[in-house]
Amino acid sequence: MSGRYVVRTYGCQMNEHDSERIAGLLEADGYAEADDLDGADVVVLNTCCIRENADNKLYGNLGHLKTWKDAVPGRRVVVAGCLAQKDRDTVRERAPHVDVVLGTHNVHRTAELLGSVESSGPVTEILEEAVVDDEVLFPSALPVRREVSHSAWVTIQIGCDNNCAFCIVPAVRGDEVSRPFDDVIAEVQRFADDGVTEVTLLGQNVNSYGRDLQLARRRAGDVDARPRPLFADLLGAVGAVEGIRRVRFTSPHPKDMRPETFEAMASSPEVCEHLHYPLQSGSDRVLALMHRGYTAERYLDRLVEARSTIPDLAVSTDIIVGFPGETEDDFERTLEVAAAAEYDYAYTFIYSPRPGTEAAEAVDDFIDADVARERFDRLRVVVERSALARHEARVGRVEEVLVEGPSKRDPSVTSGRTRQNKLVHFTPPRPLRAGSYATVEITRGAPHFLEGNFVELLVEATHRTRIPVLSL
Repeated sequence: MSGRYVVRTYGCQMNEHDSERIAGLLEADGYAEADDLDGADVVVLNTCCIRENADNKLYGNLGHLKTWKDAVPGRRVVVAGCLAQKDRDTVRERAPHVDVVLGTHNVHRTAELLGSVESSGPVTEILEEAVVDDEVLFPSALPVRREVSHSAWVTIQIGCDNNCAFCIVPAVRGDEVSRPFDDVIAEVQRFADDGVTEVTLLGQNVNSYGRDLQLARRRAGDVDARPRPLFADLLGAVGAVEGIRRVRFTSPHPKDMRPETFEAMASSPEVCEHLHYPLQSGSDRVLALMHRGYTAERYLDRLVEARSTIPDLAVSTDIIVGFPGETEDDFERTLEVAAAAEYDYAYTFIYSPRPGTEAAEAVDDFIDADVARERFDRLRVVVERSALARHEARVGRVEEVLVEGPSKRDPSVTSGRTRQNKLVHFTPPRPLRAGSYATVEITRGAPHFLEGNFVELLVEATHRTRIPVLSL
């Protein structure tokens, strides 16, 4: 095949990682990336069903793409990802001009399915579960085209065995399956050999990584299969790969958070001092309705343990406001926990129903939109107050920063990330390549970022071709 492609990504890091694989597969099949939509022959929409109004955004874009497709014969439209997995028939009904619909379990077939359209016409292929073949289940053997050369995502686990009332992930990603330990390390080593210095381990519940592997070993009669999870061991092993300077992970689940993980973070210099620790609600009653498996007290106890074990730890979180049945007293408990946790930053959301989830059926308990918005605004005040205090406390410190490139708002300013995943804006004496490491003295703290003065260039990135995967 030949032609030019564009990949548009909706949603989480897992979807962005899948888009890298899709782009790699298309390039291996002879396609090249297009600079924009007008120059493309193929558009791939890699969809999400987690975000609010995800379906409206998709069908709005598909409407525009019909005009784009009709303008030039031979143009193709592909819909992949979570929304395709969940709503295949709806996609076909509302957008008959789509050429390929494929789900989360058959990314590896993207180029093959696209190639069949000319002879066979539009195709829909949705697998109900992942193929039990490591090279397909965990597509490390697939070609990959990353947006940046210095950082990479590494999938350590797919699916989820939790049953959170608000979440559609188990329905579209399947049961939790851990990737073999040695395969993860081998992929990290390949990335390091290619110049990657920062890796982020991906999974729906990373701190339960290895539970299924050990259960399978014990069932097979392996008496040496340890009862403890493997995630702590994996962190240390990834950090020990030569060339890797930073290790991150997302996302853990509070009910499975263990001391071994904190100890591994503290003892492995490469593992960054940042923990994303989703709260969702500070009310025990609402947490029970959500099926989260922990209480606010247990959550805070683990947070105290993490901060006491890991020096200079930054903590972020997710919080949902207006979950069905949430009372004013429930929300006050959330404000109390958020204040006690003193987060460095938080992703806060007003609940929106996801068809197919338990919470979406509780229509009689939905919270009035104005009430939810007022609660959201009150929560934001609490979160930004703690974020500002923690950021202002860093003024005067010299931080190691991984350069990301020019600031989106002011190209004359350079942006980068600290080990705590804090965004820093500064102005070096000359432009620095993305992937370089520098030290910056912090001069100002704001709720969502830091500002500072350039001190010293530690490592200058080597030049590598940047191959972007477009993200909406």
